[in-house]
Amino acid sequence: MSPASIDRERMLGRIRELGEVGREDGRLTRLAGSDADRAGRDLLVSWLEGAGLDVKIDRIGNIFGIWTEEPIAGEAPVLLGSHIDTVINAGIYDGCYGVIAGLEVIETLKRNGFVPSRPIAVAAFTNEEGVRYAPDMMGSLVHAGGLSVEAALASVGTDGSVLGEELSRIGYAGGVEPGFLRPKAYVELHIEQGPVLEREGLRIGAVETLQGISWQRVTISGVANHAGTTPMSMRSDAGQAAAEVMVFLRQRAMASNIPVVATIGCMAFEPNAINVIPSLASFTVDLRSPDEQRLREEEAALDAFLDALALRDGFGVSVERLARFQPVTFDPAIVALIEQAAGRRGLSSRRMTSGAGHDAQMIARIAPSAMIFVPSRDGISHNPREHTDADDLVAGADILLDVVRDLSA
Repeated sequence: MSPASIDRERMLGRIRELGEVGREDGRLTRLAGSDADRAGRDLLVSWLEGAGLDVKIDRIGNIFGIWTEEPIAGEAPVLLGSHIDTVINAGIYDGCYGVIAGLEVIETLKRNGFVPSRPIAVAAFTNEEGVRYAPDMMGSLVHAGGLSVEAALASVGTDGSVLGEELSRIGYAGGVEPGFLRPKAYVELHIEQGPVLEREGLRIGAVETLQGISWQRVTISGVANHAGTTPMSMRSDAGQAAAEVMVFLRQRAMASNIPVVATIGCMAFEPNAINVIPSLASFTVDLRSPDEQRLREEEAALDAFLDALALRDGFGVSVERLARFQPVTFDPAIVALIEQAAGRRGLSSRRMTSGAGHDAQMIARIAPSAMIFVPSRDGISHNPREHTDADDLVAGADILLDVVRDLSA
């Protein structure tokens, strides 16, 4: 007998439909707590309720659709999910695919008369992207107990708004305490957001590790002066110092024998004038590695380089720690289930590391967790060109279906 499969057209149609929510002038943007976020949440809740699920919303705005029947109501659930908030000018798959596929899996199991041994739930976690409010992966971090709900709700956005006030305004400040649902296991289906699966011609990634992340904001203070009259040897150029940091980080990452990536994604100069030597450079540093010791070494090397810059040229240097998450090793048993499911369906697979942060790394603090990846065309995400072939989207959802059935049989 052929294994069961999800409803292809329903899942793909929902991905497309949600992908139009928050789209203006061709650009999809659905930031946490925004009006577009409310519209996306409303659509998701309508689908959850239409599937006969018990919908609960906690104080940080995490949405849960729970399938439970007697006598299993008291059992810890198998939890699926991801997020539906987006970056600015986003694609339609990041996060949303995992939530919609999770719902589709529950509906498929119900349709086929499957009797679970425990509840099965799908979650959409608040503010995974962290574009408007810091830190990213906020909803899952609060759910796992790594950040208090009070601190999260007090987060001030890039536009000066307060998350708690925005959740109330859009009607998603729920009354349930975060962490009320402690899963037996968590599985997150996601597009890879990288080039490995496509490059190797593989269909499924069984994600066994996730990189640690270190975010910092560095501010270098120099002296503003005339760009034409000040000799190069007599400058205290904060912009030049920032460029030296960028080159230093790239050279270290390229020379490392352990995977390390380093990115300066945001940079601002003052006074920001074409003919004035910058008196101040402020920039972010994103360091990542699946090896905790190596991540610490990169952080220490950056600190030492900044100290040397300050000593050599008299710059003022300050560093603000924005976020720090250790690498994650996912549950070996669930990773093995993913591989086995791929094998049964004749889908090529490999074990791999996630370079991006995901809600799974937070839920892994409180429950056995793992992730399933499907290929991303050209490795592109956080971009309207983000694309995964429909057959791969369906294949990933079918693997999720098999794994969830194994975990809840």
